[in-house]
This record gives sequence, C-alpha cells and structure tokens, in this order.
Amino acid sequence: MIYILEDDDNIRKLVSYALAREGYEVTGFAEPKAFYHGMEEKLPDLVLLDIMLPGEDGLSILKKIRKNIRTENIPVIMLTAKSSEFDKANGLDLGADDYIAKPFGIVELTSRVRAVLRRSSRIKNEPENEYRVGKLYVNPDKHIIQVDDKNISLSYKEYCLLMALLEARGNVVRREELLTKVWGEFYGESRTLDVHIRKLRVKLGDKAGKYVQTVKGIGYKIEEC
Repeated sequence: MIYILEDDDNIRKLVSYALAREGYEVTGFAEPKAFYHGMEEKLPDLVLLDIMLPGEDGLSILKKIRKNIRTENIPVIMLTAKSSEFDKANGLDLGADDYIAKPFGIVELTSRVRAVLRRSSRIKNEPENEYRVGKLYVNPDKHIIQVDDKNISLSYKEYCLLMALLEARGNVVRREELLTKVWGEFYGESRTLDVHIRKLRVKLGDKAGKYVQTVKGIGYKIEEC
C-alpha cells in the first residue's frame, strides 16, 4: 500500500494512476487531516509526501512520522517544487528516504518507488543476526538498535546505512558503494551521504557515534575505537 499526500489534484491523480498501472495499491489524500486518519486505519508500505500543503507543511508531518514508534520505519519520499540545497538537506536531516523535485518524470518516480520498496523488503526479511561493536548492539531481525543497553531510534535510511557498515565487519566501505546500497540508482549528490553519517553519529551518541569513522578520500567504516 502506498499513500500519497499531495494537495494538487492533477499531480495526485497522475501519480496514483501511474503507480496503480505498475500494480501498486494506492490511496491519495489532499490534506493532512485525512492522511492522519488513513494512518490510524492502516499503515502503508511507503509514503509520498508533498512539502507545501494546506494547514501543515510536509516537513512537520515527516517529523511526526519519525517520532511515532508505529510509523518511524515507514519509508518516505518527499515530493516538492522546492529544489534548493537547504531544502534537500533539511528533508534528509529529518529522515526522508528520498527526495524528488517537481516537475519529475513518471518513469523516474516509479523507479525510485521500486528501489525504496525493494530496500524496505530486504530489511524486513533479513535472517536473524547480531552485531556488537563496543557498546553498540544491533539485531536486524528484531530491529533492535541499542547503545549501552538503551534503545536507539533511527530513520529507515540511517538504519540501512548502519547495516551497510556493520555488514562490512570493520572493513572500509567506499562512498560510491554506500550511496548505491542505501539510495539506489538515483542517489543524487554525494552530500546526502555526509548528512546521514552526521545524523547517525548524533543518534548513536557520545558512546557509539565515534565508532563510525571517516577514511579520508575513500569512505567510512565502523569499528570500536
């Protein structure tokens, strides 16, 4: 199930029609109140979220999605006419999984939707495993992330990034590889990676954030200092 929160009727109907033709079940909402009601009734597999909305902007809605334990791991793709560097970084900092500036092509949109849903499905179906790096503990199957036995909440992209580093088991992961693994074919500017690395370090805190190490000119690795 894909939810679309977009106040422009033409765009909402066009996107809904295009995704429905690809075989997806789609529900569109023109304003936040109806969207929140839909989220209470049934949780989607993906949310397409416009920024400029009547009554409440999309970034505020994204914050609420990420702060709610029921919805915090639902992938979100932002749809907006804004395309400045500030807006992109702002959306990514708040936990958006992808960002598409209007006007966009339907082929690109459906490709990004497929990529995000594939990554989400892969995460959900990972076999049970455990990773321990110093005070950091991660169980992918049960989706447990803890630092010093305290639960940590990560966005979907932050979690994918952490898993990509953990799966390397101390080896360096090149920037290009991380971008492709976490963001797929349409990863855009490399600054996206730096924004999420910074956010991940902050959420892991003073005790574990330092485990995420920069290897200058190459990429990143995660190991106990």
